[in-house]
Amino acid sequence: MELKWKIKPFEALTVQELYDLLQLRSEIFVVEQNCVYLDLDGKDKKALHLIGELNGKIVAYSRLFDAGISFDNASIGRVVVDANYRDRKFGHDLMREAIAEIKSNFGKDKITIGAQLYLKKFYESHGFVQTSEMYLEDDIPHIEMVKE
Repeated sequence: MELKWKIKPFEALTVQELYDLLQLRSEIFVVEQNCVYLDLDGKDKKALHLIGELNGKIVAYSRLFDAGISFDNASIGRVVVDANYRDRKFGHDLMREAIAEIKSNFGKDKITIGAQLYLKKFYESHGFVQTSEMYLEDDIPHIEMVKE
């Protein structure tokens, strides 16, 4: 079964969508990765929210930013797939959709991400190239990557 995609600015999110996407982010980035950090960083209001739903449940999500908000280039962040659905390769669908939406909404081809190091090969499969040394963000190894 394919995901149903929605792209919304912050103001268009329903209360239920906002709750569900924050819950998913918390389940993965805080609980699964055992990382205490402030997820609510003030950038949600500046993002386009890409939501992948299956039978009405959010199972894939990312934030999309125009240039100058997170990086000098357009960017994709908070890339997350519900752990119960990772065997379906929805992460690849999410990245293809995110890249297309950056182009469609911001007219940009060049995209920068701050990637968790263990996902380097995953992002490389979508055309991203490592552009920085490893750095720690919230005690998790990250690298900066760019897609031209």
